[in-house]
Amino acid sequence: MTTPAFPINNGALASNSHSKKDIHEISPNEIAIGVIIGRASENFDFFVYAIASVLVFPSVFFPFESNLNGMLYAFAIFAIAFVARPIGTVAFMAIQERYSRETKLTAALFLLGLCTAGIAFLPTYDHIGVAAIVLLAVLRTGQGIALGGSWDGLPSLLALNAPEDKRGWYGMLGQLGAPIGFALAAGVFCYLLKDLSNKDFLEWGWRYPFYVAFAINVVALFARLRMVSTQEYSEQLDKNELEPANAISIIKNQKYNLIIGALAALASYALFHLVTVFPLSWVALYSTRSLSDFLMVQIFGAGLAFIGTLCSGWIADRFGRRVTLGSLAILIAIFSEFAPYLMGGEAYKQNIFTLVGFTLLGLSYGQAAGAVTANFPPKYRYTGAALTSDLAWLLGAAFAPLIVLGLSAELGLSYVSVYLLSGALGTLAALSVNRTLEAKN
Repeated sequence: MTTPAFPINNGALASNSHSKKDIHEISPNEIAIGVIIGRASENFDFFVYAIASVLVFPSVFFPFESNLNGMLYAFAIFAIAFVARPIGTVAFMAIQERYSRETKLTAALFLLGLCTAGIAFLPTYDHIGVAAIVLLAVLRTGQGIALGGSWDGLPSLLALNAPEDKRGWYGMLGQLGAPIGFALAAGVFCYLLKDLSNKDFLEWGWRYPFYVAFAINVVALFARLRMVSTQEYSEQLDKNELEPANAISIIKNQKYNLIIGALAALASYALFHLVTVFPLSWVALYSTRSLSDFLMVQIFGAGLAFIGTLCSGWIADRFGRRVTLGSLAILIAIFSEFAPYLMGGEAYKQNIFTLVGFTLLGLSYGQAAGAVTANFPPKYRYTGAALTSDLAWLLGAAFAPLIVLGLSAELGLSYVSVYLLSGALGTLAALSVNRTLEAKN
């Protein structure tokens, strides 16, 4: 009897076998693509707003204040998103529980795109007065809520699916979104500054990057939905118990893991805005340098951060994530001592601060994501990882430009050192406590 060209099996059995085969065939590289796309789009949106807070918003929303005070007001609104982010995480986790993961992600990215496009079309202070500032704050709050809600679980899934000896490498892949997003955002603004007159830039040119951010959000939405909506990814997420957990329950039962997880990455997050946003604001206020030329230096620095992020994966796999984060915290503490001398000096010294800072940022930030999220029991890991990230941003990065610029302008650049040093000490303390807790367990 001739063997048929295709197997004749029970339909359910065939379907089940196919499903299991699909699950095992999902590679970490596939997941990494989704993570990088998602983080790069979010960071582009993030840095478009951050750069506009320095170059645009003081003039168009706070023309009644000095340039310094206008920038401080802009940074205060900038920080609102980080306060709103945990609220967004909790609210959209509830949406996922009630409806689905796809509904949550679609709603979050739709809100993010709507708020971003809203800023692009926002009338200025000269047109509608204080209402323009209120609307800017509302839209920024919406961006923060949306960013909290855009957590898709892919970074956690990537970490769980990574080979044992390459956890550091796969853990850093999502972090590549930060230097990519910054380089793209800075590049767009650099082009506009070079190509437009100052009058045209402030009248209409600054809106263009927000249009681009909206378009990128749409592309990223479909790319991420294509992944998380498939049966294979849903089964992998369910298999690894990557489902929403009650926020109150997490705070009650996992508060120490939340705090230690946020503090473990504090050095990286403290450095994050002090090499991206703060130097640009300082140069804009107290230097005669071309802002477009300085943005080019920062773009080159983002390239070094990209390379540093890649290297962090290899270093962490060789020496361990704790050793990597601890060593980089010490290097950031040493770097902090030179910050006032470099930022307060000539252009070449400012360039050194920027390039060295970006390099350290890449090496440390590459391993900052989920530094201790493995401490969470499986049922808490999905929401716990999201809230830990939210808290790290809030504690380390949210108010950095506002605090450091305000203090440095009034009292001197030594406060750059103080802020960076406090972040480094926070990381070292958290890693030490985490090691003690692991030893007891």
